[in-house]
Amino acid sequence: MEILCVNCGSSSLKFAVYRCEDGMEHQYVQGVVEGVSTGHGRLWIQRSTDPLPQELSQACHSHSEAFDAAMNSLARLDLPPWAAIGHRVVHGGKHFYRPQLVDAPLLTTLQSLVPFAPLHMPPQIAAIEAAKRRFPDSLHVACFDTAFFRQMPEIAQRYPLPSSLCDAGVRRYGFHGLSYESILATHPEARCGRTIVAHLGNGCSLTALRDGLPVETTMGFTPAGGVVMGSRSGDLDPGVLIYLMDHLKYGPRDIERLVNQESGLKGISGLTSEMHTLLSAQSTNPQAALAIDIYCHSIRKQVGAFAAVLGGLDRLIFTAGIGERAAAVRRQICQGLEYLGIEWNESANLRGERRISSAHSRIAVEVIATNEQQVIARHCAAFISTGTTRS
Repeated sequence: MEILCVNCGSSSLKFAVYRCEDGMEHQYVQGVVEGVSTGHGRLWIQRSTDPLPQELSQACHSHSEAFDAAMNSLARLDLPPWAAIGHRVVHGGKHFYRPQLVDAPLLTTLQSLVPFAPLHMPPQIAAIEAAKRRFPDSLHVACFDTAFFRQMPEIAQRYPLPSSLCDAGVRRYGFHGLSYESILATHPEARCGRTIVAHLGNGCSLTALRDGLPVETTMGFTPAGGVVMGSRSGDLDPGVLIYLMDHLKYGPRDIERLVNQESGLKGISGLTSEMHTLLSAQSTNPQAALAIDIYCHSIRKQVGAFAAVLGGLDRLIFTAGIGERAAAVRRQICQGLEYLGIEWNESANLRGERRISSAHSRIAVEVIATNEQQVIARHCAAFISTGTTRS
């Protein structure tokens, strides 16, 4: 069966088409619309048989426009019809822990979850609605990033707040679940022993896994929590927010904008949230260097904390844009973790090899590409076959 997968970020829309047969997912078209709502976007698309992607300027003012632009580019390829359209949805709240058929009641529920992930839910809902309008007779399946973490122990999901708030849904949900599923699917070794996976992109999270099951994660009630990110603050003392409201007259929307769009690497550097730009500028710009130092420090500190939760560590995996491509960041994060048993291989790190620790290192440090779209395709195929997700 053919599956179309749609994965919206706050300013992008990734798409891919998979052929699912014999329990395997084969991607044969992929693409992305970048710079949505910025006024200077671009779209590229590539078939598996094409040596290079086709690229064009594509200014899209919304994710609805981005979806239509992506579909127009696919239409020119004369592809076979797809059996389902799978959508990444960041937040499933406390109710959704497996893929769901998208219908009117589900869309209403998703709207109620917008406050849980204000950067991601609106564009994802907009893309789903655009897909439903364009393909009203297709099967649409929502795949939730939070579902993976419903397996975490209660002590990891529970905040130290009154039970009434926990019952109302104020708890640690965790995010990037589809990415962590991808790592476990392609790297069976991560399903054994004690593993930490660091998903480092514009949004960043780490998850501690014991025998393939999550026992802790950094992001919490929303994707704004955890380690330092591109433009998100990560964890803050709640007193900071109270101070901002009481003494600097910040309102809820001001705080939302601050912690999601004006903090992290962007806020510290005063320059950008883009890691590659900061790495290029750090030798001449002290604030760029400080931003990188604080970023790596926050991640290194979390690796140590999760190693304590796991009772040791067997494997550390880097994934996502920064994790897969920024050798200098990987090196800086691991400096100081030698006490855990990491022995470094800088030449392998610079080459971006799969294993970047030495052959004698007690802890394997690895770089593994994530593929959320493939996980979406897998869930859709299982949903069509059985009405539920495949383990």
